[in-house]
Amino acid sequence: MGFSRVVLVVVAFVLANPAATECATTPGLSHFYQTGWGIDYSGQRFQSDTTVNAGSAQSLELKWVYGFSTDQPRVFPLVTEDTLFIGDGGVGLVALDRISGCTRWVNKDVEDAATAVSHGEVDGRTILVLSGRQSGVIAIDAASGETLWQRTITDDNPVAMYSGSPLVYEDQVFVPLSSTEIGLVINPFYGCCTTSGAMVALDLATGDSNWYLRTIPDHPQVTGRHYLFVEEYGPSGAPVWGAPTLDTKRRTLYFGTGQNYSHPASKTSDAIFAVDIDSGETRWIAQFTEGDAFNMACSTGGVNCPEPMGPDVDFGAPPILVTLNDGRDLVLAGQKSGDVWAIDPDSGETIWHQRIGRGGALGGIHWGMAYDPNEQRLYVPISDIEALPGEGESEPGMFALNAATGERHWSAPRVKRCEGRHCWSGLSSGITAGPGIVVAGGLDGQLEIYAADDGDLLWSYDTLIDFDAVNDVPTRGGAIDSHGPTLADNLLIVVAGYGSFGQRPGNALLVFEVPEDVQP
Repeated sequence: MGFSRVVLVVVAFVLANPAATECATTPGLSHFYQTGWGIDYSGQRFQSDTTVNAGSAQSLELKWVYGFSTDQPRVFPLVTEDTLFIGDGGVGLVALDRISGCTRWVNKDVEDAATAVSHGEVDGRTILVLSGRQSGVIAIDAASGETLWQRTITDDNPVAMYSGSPLVYEDQVFVPLSSTEIGLVINPFYGCCTTSGAMVALDLATGDSNWYLRTIPDHPQVTGRHYLFVEEYGPSGAPVWGAPTLDTKRRTLYFGTGQNYSHPASKTSDAIFAVDIDSGETRWIAQFTEGDAFNMACSTGGVNCPEPMGPDVDFGAPPILVTLNDGRDLVLAGQKSGDVWAIDPDSGETIWHQRIGRGGALGGIHWGMAYDPNEQRLYVPISDIEALPGEGESEPGMFALNAATGERHWSAPRVKRCEGRHCWSGLSSGITAGPGIVVAGGLDGQLEIYAADDGDLLWSYDTLIDFDAVNDVPTRGGAIDSHGPTLADNLLIVVAGYGSFGQRPGNALLVFEVPEDVQP
């Protein structure tokens, strides 16, 4: 082969292989498509800044794939005009070029990244904030990837777990806290349980605490013992699993809590909180299921399972703040029981209530809903995993509700499109809405786009296949769970693969695009 032909082959390979493309190390930071997990502060998960809509959805093409280093990725991207920031659970926070997927920089100080990325600004410097599952909260310079501060919050919880995504607003970072005690209880010699969930406000510039709010005001006491010498404690639990939602008008933070880990059950578990963002004072608490005490020992028949055992129907999905056409504001909250609640943001009183499906420990409404402010419509994904027992009829699928009344507008039941006892038909992950569409990922690995007006399926993609990744990591799709898909500009982005509860594992970050020549 002559020299000129070798050059042509190499050039052709580089042009065809995004992994070989060099990209600038400094990302563009002039336009962000999300504030964090909820797309906007109100948590609506509605993306208006996109060309992916009912007319263009069928033209979506896979652009590039990044392979995660773990088969349990539970992360959510932050997108700018030219960069995609996302955590890789075994590598760190990576800044990827939006066009090619090549790596701009990697921050390796948060190797257990487990949340969405939020962003803020201090003295002209753009700061990215996310949490590692165990390593705590980290603030990173968006331009360089340099760590600015890292904080584990042990004020009142020595075994804290950082499950919910932090949210940055003004000069504060709001951080949800849960606890690893929910799993430590499997050890029969562990004295369950002493920790409380919390919401914490940190200073964006320094990471110092501004305020710390326990979700259980009463501190635990010894309530009994087993094996003669293992002391039991309560109340405990009421973790904050999901991201907070921000009401900028009322300067109020809304967030949900989980079940108690031990008895006595508190009046703050399975509840929605409204908290002043400046003082950390509670404005109201609305509890929706009383006496729900449950931990992982109940799954194994362990001695630490509370008696009586609760149904484990907490609020894992972040609440959504909406303004109706008549000017009224509502907080919409979805529960793992399958219940949807509309709440007065000033008083915590229930305005309407709707029940969908049978619910259960893994949903009902598991990770998150979405709201279309143009249509005044709430979109509700239902998991209802067939393998778990429960009362009532299972209704896995997508539902659209009138946000003013709670009435069903349409429903789109799902039938699984894979085989095996760990393949389920439900929608467990968070969803995202856009102009005329709802985007969801199934536990069967199917990525789907529904028509917002009637629930018809406009487009789908089977992720249960092998992919060639731009970072040369062996990559396969899997169950779509946890934070779910998102939209940004002409892109549809999803993490495919999540094996934490027996789902199909995988490690693929899939980036689809609407080609430039397609009219939106």
